[in-house]
Amino acid sequence: MKILTIDDQQLVLLPLEKKLTELGYEVTTLVDANRAKEVYSSFLPDLVIVDINMPQVSGLEIIKYIKYEKKHNTPIMVLSGNTDDHLIVKAFEMGIEDYMKKPLSLEEVCARVKRLIGASYGSESTTKTFSKTIIEKRCVGVVIPCYNEEERLMSKEFLDFVESHSGYHLCFVNDGSKDNTLQILEKLRRGREHYINVYDCPKNGGKAEAVRLGMLHMAKFEDLDYIGFLDADLSTDLQDFDALVNTIESSDFKIVSGSRISRMGADITKESARKIISLTINFIIRTILKMNFKDTQCGAKIMNKEIIEIAFQQKFVTKWLFDVEVFMRMKQHFGAKKAQKYICEQPLKRWIHADGSKLSMKDSIKIIFQLGEIAWKYNFKKKDKSAYLIKSTPEVSL
Repeated sequence: MKILTIDDQQLVLLPLEKKLTELGYEVTTLVDANRAKEVYSSFLPDLVIVDINMPQVSGLEIIKYIKYEKKHNTPIMVLSGNTDDHLIVKAFEMGIEDYMKKPLSLEEVCARVKRLIGASYGSESTTKTFSKTIIEKRCVGVVIPCYNEEERLMSKEFLDFVESHSGYHLCFVNDGSKDNTLQILEKLRRGREHYINVYDCPKNGGKAEAVRLGMLHMAKFEDLDYIGFLDADLSTDLQDFDALVNTIESSDFKIVSGSRISRMGADITKESARKIISLTINFIIRTILKMNFKDTQCGAKIMNKEIIEIAFQQKFVTKWLFDVEVFMRMKQHFGAKKAQKYICEQPLKRWIHADGSKLSMKDSIKIIFQLGEIAWKYNFKKKDKSAYLIKSTPEVSL
């Protein structure tokens, strides 16, 4: 039996195509809805699975073509993040057989496929394999800066996460590592090129530059809704990062930043000396920002794609304190009042200081002097506002 799946976000289609193929179906996937009519007529599927909200060609147009123009009774299943009741009713009135709202489990999708067109021949041997994969309604890029991570990179944790959460694309940035980090990353990517890529920087430029280049690289991927970054040592785990994504997806925030606030029910572990220095640095940062952030330096942040050019187009002043500079650029672009409304701090459930951290106590002392550089550039030095006022809209407060 043949199935045609149509969705402009390839990260959604990949796990669906893989699972349906395992079940014995012949699957053709399309990310370009403009070709849907042509492919449908030549492929003649037994089932069509289509998204509604796609650029250029709506899923409703494809439904109309099959049901009214071709006058075919081919079953159509809508798989969409659109929960508008009026739209759902309209789709059923046009003749669809099923409507599934993202997010939902891959197993549920497969069960509904079997109900509509039956199990494919030879699928009995594979049905015992249960998949916990969730089909998400958004696609997320994650930049992971790596410098000499040969001994610490938690490859299994990353792979387990992306294989159970559709819609994630990981970009590992090799920051001129002197060990075998690049080889390990290339091995990790092999066979998973659709949702893992490696950006190689031949020379070590520091975490700020590695993240900046990775964010700009991921901004070129059209199917991503949000892009963020995460430390390679997973001091913030992937489940907490996913919670940050859920927050930005369901709100008007443009940046959601993890916060390592100690509280009941959370596992937040820091070395005592590092904790004292962190408190001192955070106090200085709040003074410079003139914004009441509790923890700007947490290495887990997610943001709307539209923010990337504003926050990352220009090189940063320092190698480590780019998070502060991102907030300063938001403040200069939108104005302090709007910037504070657009940025959310979300407490983490877990943060563990990882052994082998690249940031020494000596480096922590240097940070205080680098904060002075940031204060001079953004608060006191005459600024070239054109560097940050990118794609301004009439509503922007300057």
